[in-house]
Amino acid sequence: MKKFSILAVFAALTLGTSLSFADTVVTKDGSKLVGKITQIDGGSVVISSGFAGDIKIKTADIVSLATDTPMNVRQANGDVASGAASMNAAGALVLATDKGPVNVALGDISETWAAGAKDPAVARHERHWKYEAGMDITGASGNTKQLGTSLSLRATLQSSYDTLQLYTGYNRQVTNNNDGNGNVTSVDQFRAGADYQDNFYGHLSWYARDEAGFDHIRNVRLYNYGATGLGYDAVKTKVDSLTFRLGLSYRYEKYAPASGTDNLSAVGLDMGLVHTLTMQTWSMVNRLTYTPAFEDFAGNYQIAHESYIELPLADPHWKFRVGMTNSYNSLPPFSTIIPAQRLKRLDTTYYARLILTW
Repeated sequence: MKKFSILAVFAALTLGTSLSFADTVVTKDGSKLVGKITQIDGGSVVISSGFAGDIKIKTADIVSLATDTPMNVRQANGDVASGAASMNAAGALVLATDKGPVNVALGDISETWAAGAKDPAVARHERHWKYEAGMDITGASGNTKQLGTSLSLRATLQSSYDTLQLYTGYNRQVTNNNDGNGNVTSVDQFRAGADYQDNFYGHLSWYARDEAGFDHIRNVRLYNYGATGLGYDAVKTKVDSLTFRLGLSYRYEKYAPASGTDNLSAVGLDMGLVHTLTMQTWSMVNRLTYTPAFEDFAGNYQIAHESYIELPLADPHWKFRVGMTNSYNSLPPFSTIIPAQRLKRLDTTYYARLILTW
């Protein structure tokens, strides 16, 4: 009996100690919530408890609150104060700072964070790298021998106000029909580029992009496309974004001498859109650009399009991507096989590949 009494006293002291060093929120209906206040803003308070998780309460429904440890509070005007928090009779937050109590109206609080933690405003402006690598291999044997290989790499440096993307990719496909003509290359493409966007004011941004590479099947020995201009975010949420772009472009293409096609060097417009949709179990990306030349606005232009859907696998670092690309050139180079005949204007590629992200 004596042993039980000692254990009971010890349990009571432990429980009392844990409660005395916990944040509390009391609501108008008399409910008292005990846990850790993780966020206070102009309209709500979030308190986290071990048994119920995060609970969000409207500030209008709160009678009193108190924290047992200091917290940082940023007001709407940008001022920051730090100290243990409580609520006075007038419904304002009172911070016990080193320089004395500071009253802050709940409606004037823009964000809070724990003492000693990184300022969210600083964290939002930090840049972070993300990487992805993709590969798919297709093959066939028998009456026809075929080997197709596609490799892609992308590195993204992103912050809350700008994004830099560096990317490269190579696609090659070889077919042998066992007809004595040997291997026939049907795809031989390489590209490398960069795309930078700076969100300098609200929904407005400026961008610059450049891409170079070759497409030997289309008789393009070297190409370089550059563009710069302004962007506008028509939609900008955590889930969905839609950005329109308008600027100036420069296109250079050096063709195979055997095609008899004059090299292209043209200045023109750059119009495009970038759309992303991120759901819990899948995501989608759509990109479209239209670049007409000033010297022949209706007759000399290019359209590039890519759309894909991405599904995460069991390991979050791996994803499955399925999509398509379209490339339309209103003035393709001449064929090296059939004289005076131009190649087809539209090339379409379908793909399904594994993506590794880190």
